[in-house]
Amino acid sequence: MDRAWRQWGTTLFPICLALAFSLTAVGSSHWYEGTRKVAKPLCRDHPGELSCIHFTRDSRRDNGSQAVQYIWETGDDKFTQRRFHVGLWHSCEETLSSTGEECRSFQSIIPAEEQGVLWLSVGAEVLSILLMLTSAILLGSRMSYRSTGVHWFKVDASVAILMVLAGLLGMVAHMMYTTIFQITVNLGPEDWRPQTWGYGWSYCLAWGSFALCMAVSVMAMSRYTAARLEFTEKQRIQKGSQHSQHNFPEPKPSERAREREAAPSPEGHSLMSLSEYLPPGAPVKVSTC
Repeated sequence: MDRAWRQWGTTLFPICLALAFSLTAVGSSHWYEGTRKVAKPLCRDHPGELSCIHFTRDSRRDNGSQAVQYIWETGDDKFTQRRFHVGLWHSCEETLSSTGEECRSFQSIIPAEEQGVLWLSVGAEVLSILLMLTSAILLGSRMSYRSTGVHWFKVDASVAILMVLAGLLGMVAHMMYTTIFQITVNLGPEDWRPQTWGYGWSYCLAWGSFALCMAVSVMAMSRYTAARLEFTEKQRIQKGSQHSQHNFPEPKPSERAREREAAPSPEGHSLMSLSEYLPPGAPVKVSTC
């Protein structure tokens, strides 16, 4: 029983870990991270800012309104890189002063024709989480009751099926979200399109949850197969022993006595009684050797 509990525990732990990974990934906004090129504002509009365009006035001009402004930043110096991160729900970008973040809904950024695909991706993620939660509850109930039987073997099979479905749904949801993000990078609003981007830690957690789901499914199915074969073998042995007892019953006392009469004597003589095979009153001859 301790060995079985260890096996169930080694299966329940990765299920809970996959569930935690998936919940964290869905609730976070770090699926993709990158930078976006933004034009620097004038330092006159943002005094004290380091990420602004510095300029000087020509003091030789009498009229201050006609003063010439010399801007020394050229090329890429006129732009600054602002970091951003995006998830299923929000897209956040750091402010010019790098002291905070400005967030907006990711749904408001993607093209209108991709709204349905985004909701399909979210629905697949939620359904995958529900399947993992159901698997954890089933396996927990399996560990709570110490009884054995065929119906408990079906719990392992159900866990294997639910986890493989959860993994496949999660994989489809991740791929749909990746497609939506790439389309938004190309067709999204100009004030959002990133210059560089890469995968964030939420994306890694999501695919880690998928890998755990597949591993748990293989473990549960292998354990179910081994337990099913063991149970079938025990049933076959029990039926074989019952069948042998039915075909070879225990001999009766009269048969035991007849076998003792036919057994050889200690002096090496053998006696055989033929009275039961002769008609009544017939003489009986006994030969000894």
